[in-house]
Amino acid sequence: MGSFPQTLPKDLKITFKSTSLVHPPPLTLERRRSMFLSNIDQLFNFDMETVHFFSAVESFPPSTVCDAIKRALQQLLVPYDFLAGRLRTDPVKGRLEVDCNGAGAGFVVASSEMTLEEVGDLTYPHPAFKNLVPTRSLKGLEDWPLMAIQVTSFKCGGFAVGISNNHATFDGTTFKTFLDNLASLATSSEGTLSVHPCNDRDLLSARSPPRVTFPHPELTNSTDSILGASINGTPIETKLFHLTASDITLLKQKANSPHEAGPAPTSFNAVTAHVWRCHAAATAAKTSTLLYMVDLRSRLRLHLPKSYAGCAVWGAYATATRDELVEGQFDRVVESVREGKERVTEEYVRSVVDALEMGKGGALMSGDLLVTSWWRLGLETVGYPWGSPLYCCPIVDRRRGIAVFVPEIRGSDGGSGGSGGMNIFISLSAGDEAELFEKMFYEFLKS
Repeated sequence: MGSFPQTLPKDLKITFKSTSLVHPPPLTLERRRSMFLSNIDQLFNFDMETVHFFSAVESFPPSTVCDAIKRALQQLLVPYDFLAGRLRTDPVKGRLEVDCNGAGAGFVVASSEMTLEEVGDLTYPHPAFKNLVPTRSLKGLEDWPLMAIQVTSFKCGGFAVGISNNHATFDGTTFKTFLDNLASLATSSEGTLSVHPCNDRDLLSARSPPRVTFPHPELTNSTDSILGASINGTPIETKLFHLTASDITLLKQKANSPHEAGPAPTSFNAVTAHVWRCHAAATAAKTSTLLYMVDLRSRLRLHLPKSYAGCAVWGAYATATRDELVEGQFDRVVESVREGKERVTEEYVRSVVDALEMGKGGALMSGDLLVTSWWRLGLETVGYPWGSPLYCCPIVDRRRGIAVFVPEIRGSDGGSGGSGGMNIFISLSAGDEAELFEKMFYEFLKS
């Protein structure tokens, strides 16, 4: 697969019906609070947008779904009180925090003149999907909330639930937990939370005094990082590639070194190494730095519960020359990915948090390629009363050097996401870079 198919409609013909704020039950002075944001939370101060598609269900027309989601969201604004709050800067400390003031979460109701079938292949990161998620331009939401949900009905009775939330509120793991809780409360007003969130962000606060005990080359002060919009004005092109379960197994087999004894390669490490290798082949850089997100909950066992609701992720890194990646042994590339993850120990994370506290190394993550995986978050398995999503994916941000792994689309029989395959979105400079990446993606897979 290559770029977006030309047959996809440019306009989803959406009409916005209502925009409102959902407030938690009336606050008391005792319940209003200021919530500390960790240094990692602060680094993720940007909107995260996802869209979740659902087939038509006769007993759950979109109007019923809207009522259920709105009711469940209001209930969730008690345990997740920060979602109804607003970001502000502490006047004394000069750092961001959340004023849990009950200002409300956004709720938008919309409709499309199209059917889901007319929308086309949902697996493509269609630019028009942006219209299925609440945006800051919506009238009635000028005081932009930390979370907003949009329910868009289609002519066929199917619908999409688009969610925009500030990434400082959740990482992917916690977002999945939030959706499980939303589904539980949408099922019944007497529903219970699947997991009670731990909202204590102080668990990832800096040490006193802070101690930077590792170098942190993944941090920079330069805005010329992996999030650049283009190179010398070259437009960005987003491509989609599909790997079947057999393709992933093949990559893992290629990664098995006959010379070294060690842990068997994981699917994530093998696929990440493959994408890194292709990216290095397609770009002119003599060296390449890979970044990929690692969940910290299992790495800070004495301090961070699994229910921790903040951003408990960090970018592991690996660096290699272009020749090592393109001409070297594939098993060694996979090993470099594994070593990057192993570097993220408890002490390393504490050092990162302290480096951010002291301003050492910078306040941006830097590299040539960022891999973020939604592949096994399980968003497609959330059990809403109207069924699990037909498909769900992040809204693709066309910034050069970002690759996103997501599960393949669910089968028409309603089974879970196919047979274990993966879709990969990657944004590259249009022209030679994008074309060479596509060429090498298949050549390396076959070689």
